Amino acid sequence: MVKHVEPDQILVKMPSLRAVRSFVAAAKYQNFTRAAEALCVTQAAISRQIRELEASLGVALFKRSGRAVELTEAGVTFYDAAYLSFVNIAQVSQRIQNHKQGKQELVICCSPAFSAFWLSTRLPQFFAENPDIDVTVVTTSNFLQMEPGIHPDIFINKVSDPREGYHSIPLFFDSIYPVCSPLYLKQHPEITTLEGLKNTTLLNLSPYGRSQIAEHVDWEVWLDRQAGGGEIRFNRDRHTFNANDYNMLIQMVLNHQGVSLGWHHLVMPMIEQGWLVRVGTSEAIYKEKLHYLTYAESKQEHEVFGVFKKWFLAVIQEEKTWVGRGTLET
Repeated sequence: MVKHVEPDQILVKMPSLRAVRSFVAAAKYQNFTRAAEALCVTQAAISRQIRELEASLGVALFKRSGRAVELTEAGVTFYDAAYLSFVNIAQVSQRIQNHKQGKQELVICCSPAFSAFWLSTRLPQFFAENPDIDVTVVTTSNFLQMEPGIHPDIFINKVSDPREGYHSIPLFFDSIYPVCSPLYLKQHPEITTLEGLKNTTLLNLSPYGRSQIAEHVDWEVWLDRQAGGGEIRFNRDRHTFNANDYNMLIQMVLNHQGVSLGWHHLVMPMIEQGWLVRVGTSEAIYKEKLHYLTYAESKQEHEVFGVFKKWFLAVIQEEKTWVGRGTLET
C-alpha cells in the first residue's frame, strides 16, 4: 500500500520559479526589453510571466509608465528575497560543478576589516602559489548569526569553536595603538603625548551593529587604560567622529582627518609602506582573548584545506614578531 504524503504547503504555495526569474531580471534592469535580452526570451514572455506572478501574489510589483518600470514597495521586498535566493542557488550550483570538474574551492568567513587590510594584501601570494584553488571570501560583523545557506570552510575571528563541528587554532592577541597619516602628525606634533592626543580630532570605533564576540575598545577605553587610574580622561569637548565601519575610519585617517586606534595586525602593512605612522609609544595589549583560525572538522583531511592552513600559519609565523607577539599552534 502506497503511503499518502501530505502536500508540502511551502512548495505548493511557491510561485513559478520561471516567473520569479523573469521578475528578478526585470527588477534588476528596470526594463522588460533588457530583461528579455538578458534571459534570451521575448519581451512578451517577460510581460506574461510577471502578470502571472502579480496575479499569484495579489499585488502589483511594478509601477508602469510607458516603457519605464519601477518597483513598488511590495516589489522591492520581493526582489530582495528572490535575488538573494537565486544568488545562493547559483553559488551552490557552481560549487557542485567545480567539484565535479575537479576544481578546488575554499570559502573563508572573516570581518570586513580583516578582509580589506589583511587578506587582500596576502592572498595574491597564495593565488600565485596555488592557481588551481578558488577562494570565496564572505565578510560579516555578526559571526553568531550567519545567513541561511552560508557554510564557510574557515572562520577567522575571535570566537573559539563557534559552533558544533568546527575546531579552532589559536593565532595571536591584539596590540592597539594610535595611528594617523604622516601629514597629520606633521601638522599636529603635540599628539605624540597622551595629553595632546586626547585634545585632537579622534576617529572612534563604535559598537553599534557589530557582534559582541570580543572586548570592545574605543578611545575612552583605550585612554582609561593608559591612565592606569590616573587623570588622563577622554575629552568630551573635542570633536569626535564615530562609526562602526573600521574601513571607513582608516580611510579617513589616510585622508588626514584625524587619529584612529590601530589594530597592529591590520595597520602594520600600511605603516611599513609609509601610508600611516604610529603616534607616540603607548599601546594596549589584550592577551586575554585571541584570534583564531576555525575550520570545519569535515574539511580537516581535505587537500585544499591543508594547503591553505599550511600557507596561512606560515604567514602568521613569519610575521609573528609584529603580529601582537601572540601564540601560535603549529
